[in-house]
Amino acid sequence: MFQYYCLNPISNVGLEKFTDNYNKTDNIEEAEGVLVRSASMHEMELPANLLAVARAGAGVNNIPLDKCAEKGIVVFNTPGANANGVKELVIAGMLLAARDVVGGIEWVKENQNDENIAKTAEKAKSSFSGRELTGKKLGIIGLGAIGVKVANTARHFGMEVYGYDPYVSVDAAWNLSRDVKHVLNVEDIYKTCDYITIHVPLLDSTKGMINKDAIDMMKDGVVILNFARDLLANEADVLAALESGKVHKYVTDFPNATTAGKKGCIVIPHLGASTEESEDNCAMMAVKEMMDYLENGNIKNSVNYPACDMGVCTKAGRIAVFHKNIANMITKFTACFGDLGINISDMTNKSRGEVAYTMLDVESPATPDIVEKLSSIDGVFRVRVVK
Repeated sequence: MFQYYCLNPISNVGLEKFTDNYNKTDNIEEAEGVLVRSASMHEMELPANLLAVARAGAGVNNIPLDKCAEKGIVVFNTPGANANGVKELVIAGMLLAARDVVGGIEWVKENQNDENIAKTAEKAKSSFSGRELTGKKLGIIGLGAIGVKVANTARHFGMEVYGYDPYVSVDAAWNLSRDVKHVLNVEDIYKTCDYITIHVPLLDSTKGMINKDAIDMMKDGVVILNFARDLLANEADVLAALESGKVHKYVTDFPNATTAGKKGCIVIPHLGASTEESEDNCAMMAVKEMMDYLENGNIKNSVNYPACDMGVCTKAGRIAVFHKNIANMITKFTACFGDLGINISDMTNKSRGEVAYTMLDVESPATPDIVEKLSSIDGVFRVRVVK
């Protein structure tokens, strides 16, 4: 029986995927798995029993990834599960920036007591005129699950779409419309496009990438959309560009004191993935990832350990070893099994940066002796008996 704990409310559509072999506990100290959405785990004392953390969403800034890796705790996320919900809001953001719909709606509210509002509106509506998306150039920085969906939808709007992603995956490339122009330099996006939307992770290399230097390259009247992370933009530089008229609108899904209520900013209260469908999809994917890992040791969509899949174990035992990605580790592992007369029938080793993950199927049940010998090897973080 596996125990799991929810740090945030998780969709029942996902939790119902757990089998009878799983029990929801109210005590995190008992949990082998934790499901989380936005709750911060950085100050938490991680329980000794904890094996996996599954984030029902894409961003993992609220989880101490390195600390988890050093303790042999696999952290999963759910890339693409909320992509459609975010895509639809990005398109809505483009429309809100192109047409002053919000201003028009507010005018109607302010004049609701005017008995002749229909006639008055005909005179007032010129103040809220806008422009159409058809024929405009859209630049997409980051062609992951969301970026690809935005690109394909924008093509149906009749936009000319440019995409930049030096690390675009094979799956993304297959799903991308052939009409999207793939550019090799992000500066081509800045110089060419009327609308620019950013869909990349927040890394040291991407933090503040939308800054004065980037904006100076952009067309006058450009619209910038940020539905990825607020820190991807130097928002002080964006505000200055809005004030000068260089940038027409800045649309962001991340409210903060810098942009809230500022001229030219359309600030949405982080609604990108706030749909029933997105929450259900994220919960189902998170539960599926956690179950496959707890039951079989397989890793898919981890952000701190490499992908690794050996299917369902049909042998007497399966052992997983979390360790540093350094030379000669496999030799040391196999020697431990040889010393105890345990035959290895299958094995896989995968690495990711400074960490690695090794799974071994053995022809006799794992014993405390083999766990102790493997754990004593310098560079091993954790040894787990999967079966």
